[in-house]
Amino acid sequence: MKRVIKLDGKGNIAVEEIEIPSIASNEVLVKNEKSLISRGSELFARYVMPDAVSPSIMGYSDAGVITAIGSNVKNVKIGDRVTAVAPHAEYVACVTSNAMIIPLSDDVSYEEAVFLPLLTSSVAWAQSANIKEGDTVAILGQGLVGNLVMQVSKGYKPAKIIVIDALDLRCKMAKQLGADVVINCSKSDPVESVRSLTSGKGADVVIDCVGGDAGIKSFEQAQDMVKAQGTIHLIALYQGSPLPLYSSKIMNKRILAGILISEPREQTAQRAIKLLQDGSVRVKEMITHRFPITEAKQTFDLLYEHPDQAMGVIFEYCL
Repeated sequence: MKRVIKLDGKGNIAVEEIEIPSIASNEVLVKNEKSLISRGSELFARYVMPDAVSPSIMGYSDAGVITAIGSNVKNVKIGDRVTAVAPHAEYVACVTSNAMIIPLSDDVSYEEAVFLPLLTSSVAWAQSANIKEGDTVAILGQGLVGNLVMQVSKGYKPAKIIVIDALDLRCKMAKQLGADVVINCSKSDPVESVRSLTSGKGADVVIDCVGGDAGIKSFEQAQDMVKAQGTIHLIALYQGSPLPLYSSKIMNKRILAGILISEPREQTAQRAIKLLQDGSVRVKEMITHRFPITEAKQTFDLLYEHPDQAMGVIFEYCL
């Protein structure tokens, strides 16, 4: 079988042939149909690294069918369609606990299912932000995570969702998928724009989804665009340097980070699936490219070198 690997050297993505993995008693074997590249973590914590990266963490958003089960596995069976938190490979071995394997109903396609790991986190992030009905919510960054958080946040009935990004593709997609106001920060100042839209007060909730180097500036902007008694929710990672925190700007405001709910992830995943089923979250429209796994190097290069051209990028497995 084929799997994606990252060798020594920045951007050194390759595909290798290995034996189909054997499974332990608490694992299942999944024959993958599709997998999604999560640009944030897979580029900034894998692709750009100078050293080799373990193949076990090259990807985590798969969908396929179970072809074998371990002797202690009781909750799924051979032939079940599932999403798996596992790397980009034609076959993956995966434990069934902690939402690593989630069964799929027939009305959720494989292309929708590969978004479930990120969507499950987005459901938890949006709940953690404590958005109230009538709030003005500003979301910095409209990559996969930012867009999903935006779509989920609509369910809390905010008065207005303002999104900010520097890329035309992401701005267009955010508007298409439900943002009330889209600010292209390459063309206008996002802090001034948010304050103008809120009569000078600032947003009730600012969610920062900008990872990588740009996340350093966005975190400072978040402090300038949130209102007094408002909340900044930091989701983004991989900024590469400490984030600036100014006492004069953050006084009388809250900062939250990550997932702050205690619900088991399996339950959060079921809520995410319902959002796909009822159309509250639309992910198929986020897909811009589909590639065979044999073109993994070109695919990662595209995502890294041309973020203006690619959003949801999926590997397809033809076995």
